[in-house]
Amino acid sequence: MRDFERKLITEWRRLDLPVDNAVVIVAVSGGADSLSLLLAAEELGKLRKLEIRFVAAHYNHRLRGEESDADEAFVRELCVDRGIELAAGHSRVKPTNNIEQAARIERYDFLKQTAANLRSAFLLTAHTVDDQAETFLINLIRGSGVKGLSGMRTVRDLVDGQASIKLARPLLSWARRIDTEAYCRELGVAYRSDTMNEDEAFTRVRIRKILLPLLQDFNPKIVERLAETARLLSLETGHSSEATTEGLKLGELVKLPDAELNRLLRNWLAANRGGLRQIGLKHIEAIGRLVNSRKSGKTVELPGGSTVTKQDGKLVFSKNNVEKGASDL
Repeated sequence: MRDFERKLITEWRRLDLPVDNAVVIVAVSGGADSLSLLLAAEELGKLRKLEIRFVAAHYNHRLRGEESDADEAFVRELCVDRGIELAAGHSRVKPTNNIEQAARIERYDFLKQTAANLRSAFLLTAHTVDDQAETFLINLIRGSGVKGLSGMRTVRDLVDGQASIKLARPLLSWARRIDTEAYCRELGVAYRSDTMNEDEAFTRVRIRKILLPLLQDFNPKIVERLAETARLLSLETGHSSEATTEGLKLGELVKLPDAELNRLLRNWLAANRGGLRQIGLKHIEAIGRLVNSRKSGKTVELPGGSTVTKQDGKLVFSKNNVEKGASDL
């Protein structure tokens, strides 16, 4: 057993993911991270460590023309060669001003639908330690609170209608990009590179290519330290899954200290939106002012088209289809 596979099965067991009699969807873009996850899982299957039906899921956003189609063709060929089942989806939505967010929503909608179609309760993505560090910095720059700085969770629930699907990230706590690339080379498998990952018009790319190298001058282990900080904050906040999606009683909210009110509002928004992406301190403070305002009928507009209003003595959350499927990455 290779070292990468050994670390994966160790984390797999720690996360209490199924080892037999299950259908597991693996999101695959064609890049080194997702390929390493899929191929390592396949190898563990050959070793009888995992006796699971794996299905690769590839979503073609069609944002890069022929390059996007080449990614899909690459994933298709690899799956055919290795006898791996593949579900493929294609975007029908034109790019918006926020391409990243729109693409993310589409992708997760496709992945959830694929899981529902195959009656799978488990969806895997290949986010790494590097992704966690970048997410921490993005949220820090945006002015996120403690929960936002807690970063991505290794396991969380994705609710799709009446079905509950677990989203797991079994590489998140230990694998670096250099590890996933090295594993692909060890297997002799090529991987695709997304040219959008070089486009500094995107905040995440600027953080990866400009900010992190500067921080590494101060601490060569900055990526690991940032990811560890996110993990510690996650332990502090507990990532509570008990937050209600129902309206909050204004009479109770006005009695809370500011810190407790902010924490409650963050958990409430996360429960309603499926995450806190694009939500910063200014949004939480605006809702706090709404809570303490004596006027009724006011509305706070949130990213993605959702709103928070005061109705019948309660704080009420409303969203439209634009925001459907919002997630923490």
